[in-house]
Amino acid sequence: MKHLLTLLDYSADDIRHIIEISLQLKSDLKSSDTREPLLNRRVAAMIFEKPSLRTRVSFESGMQHLGGSFLYLSGNDVGWGGQREVIKDFSRVLSSYVDLIVCRAKSHQSVVELAEYSSCPVINALTDLYHPCQALADVLTVMDDGVDLSQQKIAFIGDANNVSRSLAIICAKLGIAFSIGAPSGYQFEPDFYASLRAEMPAAELSQTTDPKKAVADASFVYTDVWTSMGQESEQAQRKAAFDGYQVNADLMAAARRDAKFLHCLPAIRGQEVTDEVMDSPHSLVIQQAENRMHVQKGLMTWLLGKDDV
Repeated sequence: MKHLLTLLDYSADDIRHIIEISLQLKSDLKSSDTREPLLNRRVAAMIFEKPSLRTRVSFESGMQHLGGSFLYLSGNDVGWGGQREVIKDFSRVLSSYVDLIVCRAKSHQSVVELAEYSSCPVINALTDLYHPCQALADVLTVMDDGVDLSQQKIAFIGDANNVSRSLAIICAKLGIAFSIGAPSGYQFEPDFYASLRAEMPAAELSQTTDPKKAVADASFVYTDVWTSMGQESEQAQRKAAFDGYQVNADLMAAARRDAKFLHCLPAIRGQEVTDEVMDSPHSLVIQQAENRMHVQKGLMTWLLGKDDV
């Protein structure tokens, strides 16, 4: 049984294959290809503890393109997370009804336990530790730009959160140089960083407190909100800590001359990024958001064994 809990569990070949499928499905959609639906009559359940625009709509639209359907399940409505029954029982019952489970949860351990007892594939659609679907879409966006991955560097400016953690993993696996610029106390946990370097010693990984040093020679500059959902009580503290880490024209000028801008959205314009950068011709944020749908279509077909496209 294959799941997607973290990209640490996937080989570079797995990731490349998923992206190849995604690129083909994206091309088919753009050319109005009318192939037989790959996931006809398949049903997926989507459990959400956190709100989302991109994750929910991209998964639902993508599954409909593939001929299947989605059930949106609010955590409170179905008793997710031990509110009415233990996850073991919840998982066994739900997976007997559907072909795929997509879970956007607060705790990564909850999704791990969901997958442990599920009889169908489980996709982590975001937890406190990882956001693998976003990282897959990020690489698809980089490849859409028609570049050689081995010649690229992605610089992430901001908190070492679930997005940057997943991005570092996929970059290390695919040979993309990766750097993070974050203030002291907001960088990768020593254990995570050390284990990633030990598992992939050839990977070009670095972290620094100097944002200009982080973006030096970067072909893609990436940022995210400084305060994620669930961290609202830390907002003032984080705003002060990240003062000087805004992605603006001055910081973009320290990267490669033709560097592109990425953001997983939603963005707080005027805080972690300026309007000038968000709306510039070098910004790929809308294309990046659209690619969530395409890469998740590739992922779902791969997990369900329908990847001969």
